[in-house]
Amino acid sequence: MRRGARTAALACALLAACGSQPAKTKPPALSAALDANRRAEAQLRAGDLEGAARGYSQALRASQALEDADGIAANAVNLSIVYQRLGRLAEARASLAPVLEQPNLRFAPERLAQTALRRSLIDLDERRYASAAEWAGRAESQCDACPLSAAIHNVKGQLALEAGRLDAAGAGAQRALDASRASGDRAETANALRLMGLVALRSGDGTAATARIGEALAIDRDLAASRKIYLDLVGLGRASVLLGERDAARGYYERALAVSRAERDTRGIAEASGLIRTLEQKPASQ
Repeated sequence: MRRGARTAALACALLAACGSQPAKTKPPALSAALDANRRAEAQLRAGDLEGAARGYSQALRASQALEDADGIAANAVNLSIVYQRLGRLAEARASLAPVLEQPNLRFAPERLAQTALRRSLIDLDERRYASAAEWAGRAESQCDACPLSAAIHNVKGQLALEAGRLDAAGAGAQRALDASRASGDRAETANALRLMGLVALRSGDGTAATARIGEALAIDRDLAASRKIYLDLVGLGRASVLLGERDAARGYYERALAVSRAERDTRGIAEASGLIRTLEQKPASQ
């Protein structure tokens, strides 16, 4: 997944101070952090979210023992992402506390922006829109032309969409698209295209929605971003319903269901199943 530093970043940050003494044994806490990160990443790749959560939790504790600010932030963000994917939003929020509620360590502005943006995404997932907007603003205040600019614009655009401010949502998506293309961030490019598609969907333009979300799907498939693929398929299904293409909508929803089952995403399974049932029981509607 895109957010959160990789193990190598933690290793570089911590091993730099030991570079002049290569023969010495690594401190136990450092070894524990690195080993836990490797296990967590392997379990995440294997789809074992519970195992990944345990691994990142162990790595976070080891980083705290070292008072390594960068390692703490990286592992807190990774742990938060995994908990959110598990649908455990309270734990996802709590895992960010070692950064957001720790006044005694100095974190880099980009790490603070990343962590605040994570908090915003969790609140957005839980429909706590006022809090999500506050945290997105905090992320932006720490991000002076930083690599998170596109992601912040996407979140602010999504919040505008939820508030029914379609013009602001479209403008935020365009800013995110421009920033992500300039930086080469394909994941955020896909997010911006999907947001544009959702704005078109809300505006009643099923053709434009299909085009934009289809572009997002092509990128997300290249990136093997299964959760985003699910969102794209659901969006394409809704656009098909709007266009009166019920058979196409069913196909997209069934594909979304298959993706969710492969990922063991219980929330996705429930949503996709509900969309299929609704399509069967009611006349076509958005």
